Amino acid sequence: MAKPDNRKNNVERLQKMVENTKENMEAAEETMHNEDMTAAEKDAIAEKNHRRQESIESFKAEIADEKADRRNGRV
Repeated sequence: MAKPDNRKNNVERLQKMVENTKENMEAAEETMHNEDMTAAEKDAIAEKNHRRQESIESFKAEIADEKADRRNGRV
């Protein structure tokens, strides 16, 4: 039998995901300063950071939804 969805910690979990993603972006930015990297490698990192930024925006929207559900007593 599947476990019921426990959404009580979703906001905190999503906020941690935002923090971790931001840390990964910062580390990637630092890596891009390596002069031994090719332009293609730097482009790949930039593209990945762009996707990470999109993920952060999605996480933030999800956080807002979860907070609204908490206020409305759905969690």
